[in-house]
Amino acid sequence: MLSSHRLLQDLVRIPSVNPMGRAVNGDQFYEFRLTDYLERFFRELGVACERRPVAPLRDNIVASFNSGSPTSILLEVHQDTVPVDGMTIDPFGGEIRGGKLYGRGSCDVKGGMAAMLTAFARLVKEKPAGAANVILACTVDEEHTFVGVQQLMKEGLRADFAVVAEPTKLQIVDAHKGVVRWKVRTEGRACHSSRPDQGVNAVYRMGHVLPLIEEYSGRLIGLTPHARLGPPTLSVGRIEGGVSVNTVPDGCVIEVDRRLLPGEDPHVAWRDCWHHLKETWPVAVVVDPIWLACPALDNDRADEVRQRLGTAIDAVAGRHEVLAVPFGTDASSIALAGTPAVVFGPGDIAQAHTKDEWIELDQVDRAAEILYKFFVG
Repeated sequence: MLSSHRLLQDLVRIPSVNPMGRAVNGDQFYEFRLTDYLERFFRELGVACERRPVAPLRDNIVASFNSGSPTSILLEVHQDTVPVDGMTIDPFGGEIRGGKLYGRGSCDVKGGMAAMLTAFARLVKEKPAGAANVILACTVDEEHTFVGVQQLMKEGLRADFAVVAEPTKLQIVDAHKGVVRWKVRTEGRACHSSRPDQGVNAVYRMGHVLPLIEEYSGRLIGLTPHARLGPPTLSVGRIEGGVSVNTVPDGCVIEVDRRLLPGEDPHVAWRDCWHHLKETWPVAVVVDPIWLACPALDNDRADEVRQRLGTAIDAVAGRHEVLAVPFGTDASSIALAGTPAVVFGPGDIAQAHTKDEWIELDQVDRAAEILYKFFVG
């Protein structure tokens, strides 16, 4: 059986970059190479596993160990990473230095994947008395649209409770914000830039829209905050317009990111912003339909998994905390489908997506030990 360190090196050295909606080509994109590796890993363990297609070159893979227990645990971890643009290290080198392993995805979330695979393999090999049934699902496209886990839930995969891998510094996250995203467009009329009076500049129009969205964002922040997660928020993350500097642009588009609190409906959040723009800006704007929606995670019904995982953490690390975080994870889609879920894993979210991404190997080892104890209960 591979050590968790060697296993993590293997995972990091297999590119599984999410194109994030961009038109791309190259051998670093999509998850299928990593899925191939995981399939071989599970086949060599001798456990049942199934590839479930989601999109071209993108398959979820689900493996299971049946102990005969009345209790079933779902482990979920995503296969994809964010892009490698601007990295200052070899993104796929998997270099180990000073007790840390470097590379894209080492922290988010292949360190957590290595811990889950290590604990799962030990469970299969040792078959401890009293262990739960364990399902390990490795999903696609978490970093962009959450489509992998959402399809898995539509297919009916369920368990008594679930643990989702994300970097939490070996603490338990039982609540986080959700997210809904959409695009807003302004339209104009193109003409040669030497006679701008003959056209209508869509970028100028968007320039009027942006302060209205900023004002709306300020209103959200002023709402009554959630006791643990704070207020809802909104941010414009991208803007694009025009085809050349010497052409008056006939179109401009922005992408809006709205963070949701538990209980908020993403469609209501989208509609409220749209109504605000319609009422405050006399020139028509086009508000596209939602292209991503992921609910918030609440701690409702998570008592059993919190207690069981907390006991395992205490046995290895001495103590644990239960936290709420502002970022989103696959756990909320799993919980929405009916399986109570929490988030847990090695690494610090501050190191995720960075130019020199790394993870402490000691945390990976301890995460694997914690998960194994969690299986046994």
